[in-house]
Amino acid sequence: MTETGAVQDAAGAVERRGPWWWERRRSAVLDVTLGVLSMAECAAEGVGFAQQTAVPVPVGVLFGALVGSVLVVRRRWPVVVVLVSIAVTPAEMGFLLGMVGLYTLAASDVPRRITAVLAGMSLVATGLVTWVLVRGDAAASEELSPDAWFVPAMAWFVALGLTAPPVLFGLYIGARRRLMESLRERADSLEQELSLLADQAEQRAQLARTEERTRIAREMHDVVAHRVSLMVVHAAALQAVAVKDPEKAVRNAALVGEMGRQALTELREMLGVLRAEAPVQKPGAEVRSQGGAVRRGVAGAAGVGGVGGEEGPGLDGVEALVEQSRAAGTVVELVVAGEVRSYAREVEQTAYRVVQEALTNVHKHAPGAEVVVRLAHRGDEVAMQVENGPSDAAAADARLPSGGNGLVGMRERVTGLGGVFVSGPTEAGGFRVSAVLPVGG
Repeated sequence: MTETGAVQDAAGAVERRGPWWWERRRSAVLDVTLGVLSMAECAAEGVGFAQQTAVPVPVGVLFGALVGSVLVVRRRWPVVVVLVSIAVTPAEMGFLLGMVGLYTLAASDVPRRITAVLAGMSLVATGLVTWVLVRGDAAASEELSPDAWFVPAMAWFVALGLTAPPVLFGLYIGARRRLMESLRERADSLEQELSLLADQAEQRAQLARTEERTRIAREMHDVVAHRVSLMVVHAAALQAVAVKDPEKAVRNAALVGEMGRQALTELREMLGVLRAEAPVQKPGAEVRSQGGAVRRGVAGAAGVGGVGGEEGPGLDGVEALVEQSRAAGTVVELVVAGEVRSYAREVEQTAYRVVQEALTNVHKHAPGAEVVVRLAHRGDEVAMQVENGPSDAAAADARLPSGGNGLVGMRERVTGLGGVFVSGPTEAGGFRVSAVLPVGG
């Protein structure tokens, strides 16, 4: 049977610390000590056996020593030990051998039917030998009759006393040991599961942090890029008309200042959300927004300026976007089709950001081009399209830098809500950005 003290390596294999079949050194020492004691007992009993059978005493002593030494292999072959003890019971030797052998057999993993059979054989053998001995003592006594009921009762009482306690104690120890092994295996399994869950939680937390950083970067890009692009366009216009038309230069300067204040306001709002102390939910937990879309995040607090997804501009701000582009000198036409109505905040904010980023790209890459912004309110979806014609070669290039993240951010926003995003050049030499968002009825 596997000892509870066996040491396991990293691969889960048992590392033996004792010689031969012993898993620990102290187990080997214990068995050898019991074997020596059994040898001494059986050797002493071998003297009487030699006198009864008329064999030389040294032979009887040697026989007893050999029989007693069998106890050393009790852990490896408990059945052999019990069979030997039963075999030498008529020779009136092997008291320690029989008791320890029965205990080891009952505590081992030997099938219970074999244990029951061998325990029964040992009981019968011990009972019969004891009966014969008690009957002989009764016959030699003048006060007790050999046929009295006391003789068999005493014989079987002694047999039960020598057989039942080691068997019952062995069954108890074996059951307890198996229970401890089962609990240990269960604890190891739970530890592995907890380790796996911790790894998964760490992965979800890392994914949530990555998604949150990407989302915040996308929001800041949408907010800053549009405002700063308009500021650059107005600054270029201001430089061009500063000498020729001072009044227009003053208006452009005022617009630049207003754009800067708006950009700073939105940046402060986003930074305020990042710094605010808000209840933190478990990494990877799901938050269901007003529109029914599920979003995973790190913080559960509602954001401001679009960071949290609960506040920010919507479709009602598209007209203001168009007016800002017109003020920068861009010809923009706004076409609205269908019945105007309100949608979930995430849908409206995504639609606004798509139009905003598309107009920003026009200012960056197609200065002087004419732009058409179309909004279509349908039954279960809202569509938006921003199309610009070819760039006006005479328009001054504002030399606005491009990070190449605008279209990527728009696509991520739209597909994140289950929508469709398409962008590409037109046959007329312009560029078109189209998106369709489901509104959930």
